[in-house]
Amino acid sequence: MLSAHQLQAKGRRDPLLPPTSLTVARGELLLVAGDRQDQRTALALLLSGRMKATGGGQLSWDGNSRTKQLRLAAALVDSPGVNEPEEHLSVRDLVTEDLALIPRRYRGALLSRPWLKVNRFEDIADLWTEQLEPRRRLELLTALALANPGTDLLVVDSPDRHSADDLTWLPRLQALAYDAGRPLAVVAAVSAVPASWDGPVAHIGNEAPEPAPERIPETEPDAPAGKHSAESAPDRENQETELETEVAK
Repeated sequence: MLSAHQLQAKGRRDPLLPPTSLTVARGELLLVAGDRQDQRTALALLLSGRMKATGGGQLSWDGNSRTKQLRLAAALVDSPGVNEPEEHLSVRDLVTEDLALIPRRYRGALLSRPWLKVNRFEDIADLWTEQLEPRRRLELLTALALANPGTDLLVVDSPDRHSADDLTWLPRLQALAYDAGRPLAVVAAVSAVPASWDGPVAHIGNEAPEPAPERIPETEPDAPAGKHSAESAPDRENQETELETEVAK
């Protein structure tokens, strides 16, 4: 299970990620909504162990708070400006590069041509990555992430930025999370939650502190009826007159 409590990151001016809490277990898909792309990317980097939190907060994977354990289990998918495919790459070249990043103990004899055939991507092997339609793009990138058998957590950054149609990305993520053979914990940072989605949802900044209530100045309690908390002016005048008379005597 991935658990984040009051996770946050400071920016130069505004918070890069306001305090956010969430949990997601294997076999679940969690959608986390946020208006700003920079905040969604910051969340994705933090949840995948690619960036450290600042200003407090707790993050753990299966009860372990070590960043190394999270990095080994998590795959960051299609994060803009971070690891999204470069437009000048062909699908074949992209597959070759990504397979080379798999830890050696899992890699074996993985080569792009047989991998493309086994995973049914031969039809797009010679396309440029920028030519991929959104659904096939996500299928390819998540399949590459899962080529590493150590991956148990997928963190997908803004899959809805490629298309306004949630059918291009939501069914794929659901299928991966609910796969009985290899259930995954899947988090997708999105700009808005689709109307058709009735599963778990969180929101960026859901732990932001509420503004402090306006303080009302304290007032002195009223003096009891018939008494004065201080001497009245007439009383002071009478005392001064009596004192002058005594001195004159």
